[in-house]
Amino acid sequence: MKNKLFLLLLAGMALTTSCNKFLEEEPRSNLSLEQYYANDGQAMATVNSLYRRGAPSRYSVAASAYVGPTASINTMLTGYFINTYEGQEQICLFARQLTRQQNTSVVSSTMNTIWDESYKAINIANAGVKYIPGINMDESRKKTLLAETKFFRAYNYFYLVKTFGAIPLSVKPNETLADELYLDRTDVAKVYELIETDLKDAVADLPAATFAARGHRIGKYVAAMTLASVYLQQGKYADAAAAAKIVINSPHKMTANVDLQFNSAYNKLRTTDDLEEVIYAQEYDATINNSGWWTTYAFSSSATSVFDKYSIFERIYGPTNQFLNAYNTKDLRIQPNQFFHYKYTNPVNGKTWTSDVPGIWYYFDEQAATVTGRGTKDWNFYRFPEALLIAAEGIAKSTGVSAEAAGYLAQVKARANTEGKTVATWTTELQTLSADNFVKECWRERLREFPLEFKMWDDILRTKMFPVISTTEAGKIDFVPLIGAKNASGATFKETDLLWPISPDEIQRNNKLTQNPGYQ
Repeated sequence: MKNKLFLLLLAGMALTTSCNKFLEEEPRSNLSLEQYYANDGQAMATVNSLYRRGAPSRYSVAASAYVGPTASINTMLTGYFINTYEGQEQICLFARQLTRQQNTSVVSSTMNTIWDESYKAINIANAGVKYIPGINMDESRKKTLLAETKFFRAYNYFYLVKTFGAIPLSVKPNETLADELYLDRTDVAKVYELIETDLKDAVADLPAATFAARGHRIGKYVAAMTLASVYLQQGKYADAAAAAKIVINSPHKMTANVDLQFNSAYNKLRTTDDLEEVIYAQEYDATINNSGWWTTYAFSSSATSVFDKYSIFERIYGPTNQFLNAYNTKDLRIQPNQFFHYKYTNPVNGKTWTSDVPGIWYYFDEQAATVTGRGTKDWNFYRFPEALLIAAEGIAKSTGVSAEAAGYLAQVKARANTEGKTVATWTTELQTLSADNFVKECWRERLREFPLEFKMWDDILRTKMFPVISTTEAGKIDFVPLIGAKNASGATFKETDLLWPISPDEIQRNNKLTQNPGYQ
């Protein structure tokens, strides 16, 4: 196992010829780590290997026609989104039914993949943190590469701790047979300490430039956005607001609506890469790394009669009608061809797809579906509205509702409004809310703004409150304590539903690990 991890660590290193190029991996398995880290090219290779492995791939990689990225499965726990192929992809079914505890063996293969891939990335990052400081290279470049490495170590640990709770914490690479491979689970607070430290170092040392301006490399604002999310997840509201305001005061800004139809901000986000709104994204192109099955998730299975560039279309992440009631009728995001759609005519052959249940318009890449069969649209991890909403909630929770907090929330609400209600008007209205009601309004906007980016369960997990969407009144969302609440499929949340099981395979390998409560 030691040799396997070491070879994987070296095989993951990559070289790149410019910041704008995609990462090209090249194994170095015949070298020791100490020999490998000899120059700045090898330092760069370490960092490059982290951009498309581990936790980022949990959100962005659409490798299957029948089940979406791993992070999408978390939202199935709410019952508000359903994979229509859950008869085969049973992890989605058991998540929605809240029966994972009795079906540990079925879900364990996915959990094993999350665990293995994230720890492989962490092991590579640990090697970078250890060896990059000793390389003879430009000090500024060294500092930047080291900060990027720490960012990815933190990002992977953040995904793991949200998924499994207490996890083994390692800050050293596994290099020799003398290294301790099997570790005890570390308290969640200790894991978060390392995450915060790594991200604060990254914020301090990375260039103050946007992800796009850095040629799709991690910069100060990506690290600050992630740190804000980490603080929010822990309930450190003042810190979350401070980190979010680093992004708010950056060159990033909201995408504006040109009109309220195909030139809306939401359609720009669907079709256009490198918008100033996008803080962090996964890069795709048609040649080296296309977006896989993403565009097929925009339709139901009947779309195979309309398109000939993909063999399968499947609604792997489809909203229920109850979820769609989260939006009032004047919300732009619920209008046709904004986030969702029911009809599409292929401009190449004139055939039309229609459906009684919505497809995800936000996922649709028209050029890929009708011409090339290879998606190129980047996948957005973090967008500017999230910084606004974190700052608004953080300020309200730590110091009360202020004009500043209301103004941040107002920007998100105003863009989604179809009646011309201005940011100023929204700001005035929102300041009249109590702190509790203001925070809940932040939660509602997060639910409406990011339902297709797999953030819903994180919010439920951190607040321990479940959003109850009215089935009769559009736009009405109440919140009830999570434990004991019924999800939209009628299943009742238990304390053991908060975490996923550690794979039994991993427990077999490491007898220091214990299973999360409630799982077989």
